[in-house]
Amino acid sequence: MKNQEAWDTLRRECAGCQGCELGRTRSNLVFGVGNPESEIMLIGEGPGEQEDLQGVPFVGPAGKLLDSMLQMIDLDRNKVYIANMVKCRPPRNRDPQPAEQVACRGWLNRQIELVDPKIIVCLGRIAAMGIIKDDFRITREHGQWFTLGGRMYMATYHPSALLRDPSKRPEAFMDLRALRKEIREICTRTY
Repeated sequence: MKNQEAWDTLRRECAGCQGCELGRTRSNLVFGVGNPESEIMLIGEGPGEQEDLQGVPFVGPAGKLLDSMLQMIDLDRNKVYIANMVKCRPPRNRDPQPAEQVACRGWLNRQIELVDPKIIVCLGRIAAMGIIKDDFRITREHGQWFTLGGRMYMATYHPSALLRDPSKRPEAFMDLRALRKEIREICTRTY
C-alpha cells in the first residue's frame, strides 16, 4: 500500500485525539476500513454501538445492509474505503453535534487526502450536510451529483434510515444505479 507510513501516523494521532468529549467516552476508535487506494469513498455520520465495540465502521445491522447494497453494484468493503464524519460513538447513537464534527473534520480531511478518491458517497443527511453543503436535503437531493474540488459527490440514504423506513429502499437502489454508472464513466480501475 502506498503511503503506509502516512496512514500509520494518521491512525496513531487520531487514536490519541481528545478534541471533544467523544474521545473520552469511546470504547474504540472507529477509524476506517477498506481499500485505501480506492477511487470510491463512502462516508457515514458516526459509529454506533457495535462499531464502537469492534473498532470498525458499519458492522451492525446497518453495516450488513450496506454490504448488501454494495453487492448489488458489484462492490464490497475491499474495493471501497469507508469512514465516518466522527471517529468515536456519540452517546445513545445520537447525531454527532456540530462541535464534534468540527473536532473530527481534520482527521476525515486527511483520510480523503490519502485515499484521493474520484467519487465520495455520503451515507445520510449528516454526512451530506457536513461534506456537500450545509443545507442538504436528503429526501430531495439524494442521488444527485455535485462536483467539488475536482471530485464527484453524491448522497444516499443512510442504511440505518432504510432499516427504519424500508419504503425508501427503491430510491436508494436508484442512487446505487447512478453510482454504478458514474463509476463506469470516471474510474480508471475496474470495479
